[in-house]
Amino acid sequence: MPGAGRYNSAMTTPSNSPAAGTTVLVGLSGGVDSAVAALLLKRARYNVQGLFMSNWEEDEDGYCTTARDLQDARAIAAELAIPLHVVSFAAEYRQRVFDYFLREYRAGRTPNPDVLCNREIKFGVCLTHARRLGAAWFATGHYARLNHSADGIALLKSRDLTKDQSYFLHAVAREHFERVLFPLGELNKTEVRGLAREAGLPVFDKPDSTGICFIGERPFRQFLANYVEESPGPILTYSGDRLGTHRGLAFYTLGQRSGLEIGGQAGKAEDPWFVASKDLARNALLVVQGHDHPLLASRAVETEAFHWLAPPPVKNLAAHAKLRYRQADQPCEVIIIDNQGVRLNFTTRQRAVTPGQFAVLYEGERCLGGGVIQTASAA
Repeated sequence: MPGAGRYNSAMTTPSNSPAAGTTVLVGLSGGVDSAVAALLLKRARYNVQGLFMSNWEEDEDGYCTTARDLQDARAIAAELAIPLHVVSFAAEYRQRVFDYFLREYRAGRTPNPDVLCNREIKFGVCLTHARRLGAAWFATGHYARLNHSADGIALLKSRDLTKDQSYFLHAVAREHFERVLFPLGELNKTEVRGLAREAGLPVFDKPDSTGICFIGERPFRQFLANYVEESPGPILTYSGDRLGTHRGLAFYTLGQRSGLEIGGQAGKAEDPWFVASKDLARNALLVVQGHDHPLLASRAVETEAFHWLAPPPVKNLAAHAKLRYRQADQPCEVIIIDNQGVRLNFTTRQRAVTPGQFAVLYEGERCLGGGVIQTASAA
């Protein structure tokens, strides 16, 4: 394929690493990862300060963990003898992340707000706030690495590929990485917990947070129903048979099996049903039987405007892509299209490609960038 190896430039040690004594502000979430990030920076003799950011302040049903996380962040800061700043970005989060989240669901798509949170909040308004506090550098507990290549700063996968979070960082403005540190990039989770335990950090065995931050452990549909009105419509097969009624297209995602409430159907096979597509014009949810039904598979994906973390290529190239977090890298050909998006032609068929999610490109360990999935097709 043309352009193969386009970004295989040698990585070098950053030339602008901070000197000992430099003020580094660490995003201290109250979890073990950011705690160990702060620990390592302090051991490296930086002037470390913590920053706890609150992005969600509604807690009517007790699912939000912000209050508990703040107490943990205070305990970590006390153990490390570092100052802790506390700031609320709830207004910015609602405007820049949550409103987008709701618009996408109302449009029948499935967004990933964690990607926007990194771009708009953690490495957006929070980065600006860190500079106001006098910090020359900003650090987090993300599992990723940054390095300098011939064409500038590069975002790399973490050494622990099972924890790699470069997928969630691909949309950050490239220049915002210039004064950022990821101390955990060379470590695995077992090592991180071991360091926390040895240092006496009180969160060494705290469970990892899961799911979207403002939803917490509550049922997703229950949360979404507070903001998106139900709009019932038919659940249909592609031949037009009506199998049931859905609550609203916003409450379902492609490839979904559970929650359809259509059970066995007279005259139909016993295989489970899966959501294959959404027909917004008819407000219909289209379903198929079988995990590997052909209508759940796509060979090509097109994105909206693509955000490059490397110089945009002038011709097509070979790369690998992830269409969802934790997916194994999928080989593809990247076709540059006129509207600044890309078309990805995959070697193997991709199951349940979901508009609204992100397609993120890699060449080896380097993240090239990503874009919102707009459409998927069988060829």
